[in-house]
Amino acid sequence: MYKNYKNWVLATGLLALLVVGLGAYTRLSDAGLGCPDWPGCYGFLTVPKHEADIALATQSYPDMMFETAKAWKEMIHRYFAGALGILILALFVLAFIKRQSPTTPVKLPLALLLLVVFQAALGMWTVTMNLQPLIVMGHLLGGFSILSLITLLYLRLTAKPIVGGDSSAKRYFSLSIVALVVLVIQIALGGWLAANYAAPHCNGLPLCSYAQPFSLSSVFQLPLEHSNYEFGVLSQQARMSIHLLHRIWALVTCIVLALIMWRIYSQATSNKIKHCTVSVLVALLCQISLGLAVVHWHFPLGVALAHNLMAAILLLTMVRLCYYLKVRT
Repeated sequence: MYKNYKNWVLATGLLALLVVGLGAYTRLSDAGLGCPDWPGCYGFLTVPKHEADIALATQSYPDMMFETAKAWKEMIHRYFAGALGILILALFVLAFIKRQSPTTPVKLPLALLLLVVFQAALGMWTVTMNLQPLIVMGHLLGGFSILSLITLLYLRLTAKPIVGGDSSAKRYFSLSIVALVVLVIQIALGGWLAANYAAPHCNGLPLCSYAQPFSLSSVFQLPLEHSNYEFGVLSQQARMSIHLLHRIWALVTCIVLALIMWRIYSQATSNKIKHCTVSVLVALLCQISLGLAVVHWHFPLGVALAHNLMAAILLLTMVRLCYYLKVRT
């Protein structure tokens, strides 16, 4: 049972990564309101396909333009997200049944279950509040948080202590947390950028080609008076400032992560810790390259999707490093 449980955790993690990717694809292809209701689609459990059903859907939602392709993108994301929720519930039930076993943690599966329930609520509010930016950003961060907790659970089940320890590297756990916090802020800024449809509003490298001045005060505007936030409601200056701040913090993130990873690598005595720092640096380099490519090629969907997924992978490499520095050294 224990081996099977580990395999189920791994499968759940892979599905969570797929759900994050589908969510990013839905958002980047402007299909977030492909279905204006929740959890169904125009009042149906699946996308309406018969003429009579489509006529009823358009009559029920006269202000929405029914588009089959966008509706399917949204519903496929929901189907996979629902499957992920069922798997996480199963993980908790199995852990609770075997709660007397010291090798089967219960708190992490419980935290995962509570988080996925809250994530489902955020998914509902994303639709019912018509893509309110704060809700959209929270939904993105919720997906990344689920991925991180599943990774921690898998490490808890599979990671083995480093032979001989690594006391020199353990001193740098607090630094690794600093790096993790800096990275999470950058991911949140990326989510805020996406939620406000600010990606195309800053062309050119390294700075935006538009002549409008940067305005920090406009970055964190939270417009609440609009009935629909699809395609963004902020001014061009505000969206340009959001994108530029994301780039500026990306530079801060690169410097902080590179310096901390090099410091840990140079002080670590175990190959495990060294491999963890190298994986962070490789993921960081890939993410930088994808970020530059997104802007250079004017935000193609495939590259933007890869940029989102690499952010998730970079986060998981940092979680893995922090885990080994804290628990296994």
